[in-house]
Amino acid sequence: MSSENQIQNKQGQRSVAELVEAIQLLTEEIQELYCQDNVPFVVGWSGGKDSTTVLQLIWHAIAALPPEKRNKTIHVITNDTLVENPIVSAWVRKSLERMKTAAEEQEMPIETHLTYPPVKDTFWVCLIGKGYPAPRKRFRWCTERMKIKPADYFIRDMIRTSGEAILILGTRKAESAMRAANMAKHREWRVRDRLNSNPSRPNSLIYLPIEDWRTDEVWIYLNQFPNPWGQNNKELFSMYRGATADNECPLVIDTSTPSCGDSRFGCWVCTMVNKDKSMEAMIHNDEEKEWMQPLLDIRNELDDENDRDKRDFRRIYGKVELLERDNDGEKIIYPIPGPYTKEWREYWLTRVLEAEAIVRRTAPEDMRDITLISQDELSEIRRIWLEEKHEFDDSLPRIYEEVTGEPFQDSRPGADTRSLGSDEWAVLKEICGEDAMQLELMAKLMGTEYQFRNKSRRIGIYEALEKCFNTSSRTKKEAIDQAEQKWNIKEAIHEGDVNKVKQLTWAGMKFKKQQTEEE
Repeated sequence: MSSENQIQNKQGQRSVAELVEAIQLLTEEIQELYCQDNVPFVVGWSGGKDSTTVLQLIWHAIAALPPEKRNKTIHVITNDTLVENPIVSAWVRKSLERMKTAAEEQEMPIETHLTYPPVKDTFWVCLIGKGYPAPRKRFRWCTERMKIKPADYFIRDMIRTSGEAILILGTRKAESAMRAANMAKHREWRVRDRLNSNPSRPNSLIYLPIEDWRTDEVWIYLNQFPNPWGQNNKELFSMYRGATADNECPLVIDTSTPSCGDSRFGCWVCTMVNKDKSMEAMIHNDEEKEWMQPLLDIRNELDDENDRDKRDFRRIYGKVELLERDNDGEKIIYPIPGPYTKEWREYWLTRVLEAEAIVRRTAPEDMRDITLISQDELSEIRRIWLEEKHEFDDSLPRIYEEVTGEPFQDSRPGADTRSLGSDEWAVLKEICGEDAMQLELMAKLMGTEYQFRNKSRRIGIYEALEKCFNTSSRTKKEAIDQAEQKWNIKEAIHEGDVNKVKQLTWAGMKFKKQQTEEE
């Protein structure tokens, strides 16, 4: 047991004097870890109370060293999912600017880094562009793309450059039972007190300086010890006091790290929780934050588990897949719903653009430049709709201009040089009438041919056209019936029922047809 852990009474409570002594021991430990080699520090800072406590501890400890010993860079990494709570996002950006200035003035070897998900992985590109449904426990597609990968890319680059890295996090056992269980599981990789090897990233260590701290100790430290980069910790306390939950949104580095599902400050679009209590509380407790209501409305509208009517009956790759569930002892087989339909993707785009326009009119002056969906995201959504979904009516520029009153400027070279457009789509829609699948098939065939028309060698066009027929040539009922037939054949094979297999296969159906004709 470390000296710091020994500074506890029998009830596990530390007095303020004991906390101060523990902080002194922790300061010496940080200094020793910093000076013993050239392995860079990477501090995961989210802007919340725990990560701020850790960064302050690191900053104060290294600032106490002689200037000649501050020869190892400390990288402060923050990840922005681009759908963070706007209040917290503004706080984080302002803090990073102050950190950079303070580090230069104090001659501290600290560099700040703000990471983002690539545009193809952002929330709106996935949901509006590709049609991914709002995240659920069974399809939590957001964490990996928006949190884990951006942070992991940075850490991998750091390891590639320096050979090793020490990742420093503000994870605490007291945050939740789940967090404590995850930390206990990772103790098998412990190198020394508060220092673990990283099983998911070789050549890196994870340092957890406040893993045993209680929440009240975190606040005592933040209120009693000055913030070294000039930020007012009372403002941070006010943000927490304005909402109801306790936890912050940590830097997520792997799937074992709890995301923002139960955290205080996270993504404003998060549907992994029943309610966004922090944003609700901010709006309720402060009239100046009522401008965020349109964001909360979108989040609540996305949080619809009974959204089958908004989604395709096929998965995103065009195949019908079935799921079996037990309903009071009765087995029910039904198609797994896929991406949002064209109508609903256009609807979500309209809602987000409308919310952005409202917020820019009603938010405080310092928040009116807010961007809910970027031009790069809009450009990528347009590309997906045109090139991957073959929706050549090109509805995005029309929707954008209707909502904003301004023409959409696409930064992609040659984005507006097309021979198919809304006029051709209207004619095709009139020809196909009410047959939605026929419209989809014709659009895919025409779009596919258009994509190959300028290629010097049209290798692969037949396979691409065949794929169009395989995914869009049957009606909804025919596609589901065929999937159910395949399901029943597999079940019969699994049960060893030869007669049932014969009845369900092509040979059995042909024999039955011959018998009917003879009769």
